[in-house]
Order: sequence, then structure tokens, then C-alpha cells
Amino acid sequence: MNQPLLNRAVALATGEALSTIRRRGFSIFDPTAGDKDFDELPRPRTVNWDHLDASRPGYLPQRARLHRKPA
Repeated sequence: MNQPLLNRAVALATGEALSTIRRRGFSIFDPTAGDKDFDELPRPRTVNWDHLDASRPGYLPQRARLHRKPA
């Protein structure tokens, strides 16, 4: 299947105009075309809010006591 046939098939299936389908950029998925393994997805980027909060200085007295090091 080539790109124009794919665009027409998607347009027929969705009821959208052919120009809309072209603009959205549908393409044929071929995992063998690239050299990257598609099972190797990047890990999601997350934030450890507890760690970030603990590294900030405490501005309130009750918070500052929690972060003080023993003498």
C-alpha cells in the first residue's frame, strides 16, 4: 500500500476530507524499516516530589525543624 491509497482509506473510514488526512500525516507502520527496536521505549520522565521538597530550604519554622541535622 502506498501513501495515496492509505490517505484515501483513512479518509473513507473516518469521513474526513482527504486534505485533512494529508495534513495530519498518517503513515504506514513498518517496524523492520528502522534500526531501532520498537520494544525499547524510553522511560517516562518523572519527578520525585518528596526528594525535591526535602532539598528545598524550609521557610516555615515547623518545616525547618524537620530538615535540621542533629548537632
